[in-house]
Amino acid sequence: MKQIDRFLLAIIAGVVVLVVIALTLALTRTPQGYLPETTPGGVAHNYLLALKQRDDARAYGYLSPALKGYPATVDDFAADIDRYSWGFSRDSATISVGDERITGERAVVTINETRFYAGGLFGSSQYTTSFSVTLHRQGDAWKILSADSYWAACWAESRPCR
Repeated sequence: MKQIDRFLLAIIAGVVVLVVIALTLALTRTPQGYLPETTPGGVAHNYLLALKQRDDARAYGYLSPALKGYPATVDDFAADIDRYSWGFSRDSATISVGDERITGERAVVTINETRFYAGGLFGSSQYTTSFSVTLHRQGDAWKILSADSYWAACWAESRPCR
């Protein structure tokens, strides 16, 4: 009987240790923050982070006014995001800047987006996708011209989104 009690206590202690480790990892994880806006990668990252945090005014400020279909106001920008919501995932995916290629006044930044999925009690997985963001330099600032994700295609057209 004492053998069973020790075995049960070992199982309970193991579960408690796993719970403490999981809580520690969850509570000490640092949230993503904004990067300096001096590089195209920083601007692309900040645009995506602003979209995920629903800071439409900040995200709008990263768009290039040279776009043919540039939204006239932040409200128009927000309406475009709502209209094309399938292209603007605002979930808790993690974003990171990958390759950054600058050629003169133009830059292409590769963004890696990782999504985590829970698969039951002990199962989980992650899925990473990559897409490009194209920027150009306007004075001292980098502005976004296009993106493969988190973008409304009508912004590149000469008529407003509808």
